Amino acid sequence: MTTEVILHYRPYENDPTQLAKIVEKAIQDFPTHPLSRFVPWFPQDGSKLPLKPKRLPPAISGEAAETVKQRLTISEPSIKSQSYDCTVELLEFQTSVKMQNLVQSHTLNEQTSSGSLDKNSRKENQPKKRSWSVSLGSKHCPEKFFPLCKKLQASLKTLHLHSLHRARWTLEDSVCNNQTLEDIWTKLNHLIRHHELPSCNATIQRQLGQIWVFCDIMYCEYVGNLLKERLSLVGKINLFVHKYGVIFSM
Repeated sequence: MTTEVILHYRPYENDPTQLAKIVEKAIQDFPTHPLSRFVPWFPQDGSKLPLKPKRLPPAISGEAAETVKQRLTISEPSIKSQSYDCTVELLEFQTSVKMQNLVQSHTLNEQTSSGSLDKNSRKENQPKKRSWSVSLGSKHCPEKFFPLCKKLQASLKTLHLHSLHRARWTLEDSVCNNQTLEDIWTKLNHLIRHHELPSCNATIQRQLGQIWVFCDIMYCEYVGNLLKERLSLVGKINLFVHKYGVIFSM
């Protein structure tokens, strides 16, 4: 019994020894393993089914069945006839296409990919606006800071908040005093990097038009006064605690 094999190969893959090995591997029989005998988990006498639905299937009228068939016919994509020739869609195996066209298409693809890479590199090289403050962390704390006012102490006692609980000051556009939010953000980062605001870190919420300054409650009044003084803020700033909302303003 002879087996006819049609082997397609590219011009630069014309090594006869390698082609012979490829053909030998292609016509080798696939290893098979005998399947174990299937043993059903339910009785095979056919007297009763192992599972029985509670309700009967819904009855579909003739008109409804026709409508479903029409919709399925429209939604199903057209199926091409099955072909076992793997070179049908490859341009390099089509005799009507010249090598020059292949080179041109390859060059065009390279130019397109290089153009997209250039665009991505330009986007990466654009300066990104930082959203969080950067500080190295320091154990330095102010030598002198006044205790919390009575109103704030009463709020902490009512809410059972620890002195190391985190809170945040909210700085909005309305308190910037003829400054932009980005100007305030730049000055604030300078203060945090030089450890002038104890236990603080901050983030700018540009989509909300706000800056959030986080600190420990034990320093919150000291930090609030320093923010208003060093950033030249006007109006009231609010102290916010998670789950409790605004607990203090100054």
